[in-house]
Formats: sequence, structure tokens, C-alpha cells
Amino acid sequence: MLKQRIRLQAALLLALDLALVAAAFFLAYAIRSELFPQVLPDLFPRPLYPLSDHLPLLPLALLAWAVPLVATRRYRSHRIADLRTEATAILKVAAAATLLILFAIFVLQLDQLLLQDRFSRPWLLLFSGLSFVLLLAEKIALRTLARDLRQHGLNQRAVLIAGTPEAARQLAQSIEDHSYWGLKIVGLIHTDGSRSAQGTQPVWGGVDDILRVVSENVVDDVFFAVTPNELPALQTIFEALQEQGIQTRIALDLLPPAHSQVQLDSLAGRPVVTLSPAPSSLPLLLFKRFYDVCIGVVLLAISLPAILVLALLIKITSSGSVLYRQTRCGLNGRRFTMYKLRTMVVDADTRRAELTHLNTMGGPAFKMDRDPRITPLGPR
Repeated sequence: MLKQRIRLQAALLLALDLALVAAAFFLAYAIRSELFPQVLPDLFPRPLYPLSDHLPLLPLALLAWAVPLVATRRYRSHRIADLRTEATAILKVAAAATLLILFAIFVLQLDQLLLQDRFSRPWLLLFSGLSFVLLLAEKIALRTLARDLRQHGLNQRAVLIAGTPEAARQLAQSIEDHSYWGLKIVGLIHTDGSRSAQGTQPVWGGVDDILRVVSENVVDDVFFAVTPNELPALQTIFEALQEQGIQTRIALDLLPPAHSQVQLDSLAGRPVVTLSPAPSSLPLLLFKRFYDVCIGVVLLAISLPAILVLALLIKITSSGSVLYRQTRCGLNGRRFTMYKLRTMVVDADTRRAELTHLNTMGGPAFKMDRDPRITPLGPR
């Protein structure tokens, strides 16, 4: 029942988001076609083609926004997420959706199939910007409404905190300092068995009392502020709480501050906590890779005439291959071969040892004045 309610809530939020994206679609058309020609006639001398010719792009736009919205898990609970995190996530979704639309239009050439006129790039930028603004305004409004309801005692979740006296007290204090999270503390459980209260929250006993407390009180979540060494002894408690439909949350002290992205994965059914120092979202990484490749191809095409001229000059002024190849170290130690236009003699690497005493740099770097290995086209 709980999962069905969560899915229904996610579906309603997705429908609301797509409705706002559709509103941004029509609003962007109205601004570009009606307002811009009047306000900026020099830049936009004529309106867009009729709206009826523009409508075939609407399903494509909705799909392009729906994919990153779902892929980035925008419809999971963000009860304790801050506004900056929410805004950054929406901005990434907007960038991903824009890249998807550009890919469909310019690479797959869907504009020739769907439109009867030239595609408007200013309209796309305006549409993406308005969609971002509307979605962010919606999230702020929903967040403000939800937090106001929680501070008045509605939409709250009852939580029980288990841990050492100090760890439980710190977690309880953090929850009390953020009342808009909507977490109501039922009490504390001291895993060391002590019953002495260090704050305003009642202490219900030790680990053996957890199941009794949740059976006698309304408890939605149980927070465990424990060390990794304590987890095996709590396995039976976790299983019993799952059977009762109570969410179990584990605050592990081994995790670093929020410099790394923390996510939960599954390995053959075994939960695995992943700490990632870099973005790990596969859809966003694919979009970035697509962007990098597209920009690289464009820049390579633009610079190709100059590259050909330089290659010819290198061939004329020095013997050997035009390109210099070197093995470099990439992501996580992976090796790759780098290619560049050669500006030194062919055996420059082997001659480095005989010039070591002229090195003007410290450490592994090597640099010297008037390097004899540089070709006539190389930097002096």
C-alpha cells in the first residue's frame, strides 16, 4: 500500500512537471512570435511560423524533459534536501533536456520531418529557460507548503533514534534544529544499554527494547546512529522492522562530509554504500560525453585547414612522422594514446637523459632554455 501511494505521488508530480513544461512551450512561442518582433524588431523582424506547425515538437519536448526527470530520481523524497541542491538538480535536468532536443533536431534531423520551416534557436533557449524557472518555482512552492504543514504538525513522520548516547543525542538535536523536515522524535534507544537522558527526549531502553517500542507507539522510521562494527548484531532487528513495514535509516559515522556523493547500490542483493568523488549519474555522463564529442568534432572541422597546413610544414622542415604519439594516464589510471602535431625531433624522448643537467624545473617536469630538440616550427 505504501509503495502504491509513493508511485501515485511520483506520477502526479511528473504529470504536474510536464504540464509546466508544456506551458513553457506555449509561453516561449508567444514571447518569441508576438513579443520579440515588437520589442526587438531589428533582431526578430518577423514572427515564427504558425503554432499548428510548431505543435509536432511538443511530444518530443515532453519526452526530452521526462527522461532526465525520471532518470535523476526527481520523484524520490527530498524532505531533508536543501534548496540549492534542488535548484542544481533542476538546472542539470534542463541542460540534459536541451541537449536531447538538439540531438533529435540537428543530428536526427527531425526538424525537417516535423516542421515546415526553419527551426528557431532563440525559441529553444527561451523554452528551456522558462521550463527551468517554472519547475523551480513549483518546487519552491511545494517545499514551502510542505514545510509549513510540517511545522504545524501535519505531514510528519514519527522517528525512533537508536545509537550510543552521544550519537543519538547529536542526531536528535539535528532533527530538532530542522523542524521543517517534518520528523517527530518518539524517543531514543541507547545501544550501550544506559537509560540516562542527556536531552529533552525520553530514553526507552536498549536494543532489546526496539521492537517493543515500535509495537506500542506509532513509528514510521527508525534511525540507527551506529558504527560499522555494530551492524551485524542489529541484523535481526532490521529484518523485524522490515516485516512491519517500518523504514530503517542508518547514519554511519565512517562516511566523510558531503564532499563525496553518497548513493546506495545493490551487489547480488547485498546493499553497498558508494562514495563517488565525481558525478556518477549515467544519463548526465552520457549527455556530457555527447556534448564533448559534438564540440570536439565541430572544433576539429573548423581547425582542419590549419592542421593540414601545419602538417605539411612539419613534413618539409623536419624528417619523421607528422604526429607525435605518447601514452598518458587518464581516469583512475587508465592508459590512452595521445596524438599531437610534432614540434620536436623524432628521438626527443631518448635524448632527454643527456640533457637532464640543463633542466630548469623541479620534480618530474622537464624544461630548458634553447632546447636543441625543438624543430623550426616548435615554440622557442
